[in-house]
Amino acid sequence: MMPPHAIEVSPADEFNKKLVENAHPPDWTNPKPAGRYNLVVVGAGTAGLVAAAGAAILGARVALIERALTGGDCLNYGCVPSKALIRSARAAYAVTEAREFGIEMQPPTVEFADVMRRVRRVRAEIAPNDSVQRFARLGVDMFLGHGHFTGRHSLEVEGQRLDFRKAIIAVGGRAAVPPIPGLAEAGYLTNETVFSLTALPRRLIVIGGGPIGCELAQAFARLGSQVSLVSDVPRLLPKEDPDVAALLAQQFQREGIELILGAKVERAEKSAVGKILIVNRGQKNETVVGDEILLAAGRVPNVEGLNLEAAGVKYDDKGVTVDDQLRTSNKSIFAAGDIGSPFHFTHAAEALGRIALQNALFFGRKRASDLVIPWCTYTDPEIAHVGLNHEGATKSGMETETFQLPFKDNDRGVVDNDTQGFARVHVRKKDGRLLGATLVSRHAGESIGELVMAIQHKIKVGELGAVIHPYPTEAEIIKRLGDASQRGRLKPWMKRALIKIFQWRR
Repeated sequence: MMPPHAIEVSPADEFNKKLVENAHPPDWTNPKPAGRYNLVVVGAGTAGLVAAAGAAILGARVALIERALTGGDCLNYGCVPSKALIRSARAAYAVTEAREFGIEMQPPTVEFADVMRRVRRVRAEIAPNDSVQRFARLGVDMFLGHGHFTGRHSLEVEGQRLDFRKAIIAVGGRAAVPPIPGLAEAGYLTNETVFSLTALPRRLIVIGGGPIGCELAQAFARLGSQVSLVSDVPRLLPKEDPDVAALLAQQFQREGIELILGAKVERAEKSAVGKILIVNRGQKNETVVGDEILLAAGRVPNVEGLNLEAAGVKYDDKGVTVDDQLRTSNKSIFAAGDIGSPFHFTHAAEALGRIALQNALFFGRKRASDLVIPWCTYTDPEIAHVGLNHEGATKSGMETETFQLPFKDNDRGVVDNDTQGFARVHVRKKDGRLLGATLVSRHAGESIGELVMAIQHKIKVGELGAVIHPYPTEAEIIKRLGDASQRGRLKPWMKRALIKIFQWRR
């Protein structure tokens, strides 16, 4: 008989067995509470793991509670499996591009079961980094099971009471399920179940045109599914600039992805021909048919069952309410990661976990608003962004300038046939200080860090032109943007004066 907190992951192969042995070992026995804890962390996703490890390393008495799998969404249902799937999809697509490089190949045969087997293997290989055993060795008291607050300085897990001086809530979120009539009866996948597939859906309907929806729609299309992407927003990636979204839409259409944008889903049905969505784009109803429906229409916080009322912690439908120091309405309790932030990214959760830890244990005044947080959508091309976009720069109240260069003018982009994207920066006109940047290219996520550092350290765009990059690289385009900004500051009268000076010096 399995213990009450045991977890199963499908399919039950050797890789998922290894995952569970690391992330929620079925034979784990919770320790006896060790008196009052300096810090109790609820949730062992990225933010919670960072906070718990940091506290233990510093010598604090710390407990970490996880009801599901350590590693959270990132390891189990997000970054790791999705990027492993995307890598296989890129490999398949590379075969179709081979002729452009003088290589004749047959169309690829995708063995989807092997693709997913690799996804599970990669996840299992990474799992020890976030394992229960590793954190126990660090000195963290690991409690598996459902934790809920019983007071302002206490909570309970599996019948044991834990008292704390400070606590961090880091329970994350999950996929939102839109209120579509008939959806539950028709059945659907989310990011928590899609990676359990062992057979490729011949027809896949993706609901949602944000980063998760776009990434998985393209990946499944490249692996052989006939994909229809449905969104109630009239364009993809609504947080990006319109021309960025249009560029990605064009790529999707070239790859045969059907885009049904600005459409309201009226209802879902299940029939002999498959799963059906009835959608309306303002004139008449349309029918979309698929074998599976994947939900990627936003996230909701995991606040249920925590008994936050007993702890005096305020929350709403967006998550736990925090101030700029990540304190909740109970000043002894902090929140970090997706549960208290609009930035639902692993790297943001890590940074917020560090802030919550410092402020909880050291009376710190670290502020979340000081963080410069980039993001990247791992479609092909990738779309990486930091700081202000075009609309934000326009509304900032500052006089700004925008510099943009296409990758068709970047030598590495030409060599690699990666020419459809561009690099764009927004700067403050009076001094050239960088305010925001967008990169669109096959490896944009690898290059955005240089621009993050420039914004964080208030570096002027012209200074980027003095940074020597290896040639040829796509990142060299950042240097060229710096050069472009300097050329823009060469006024006509300056050039006329220089011409006269050089004439005189000859």
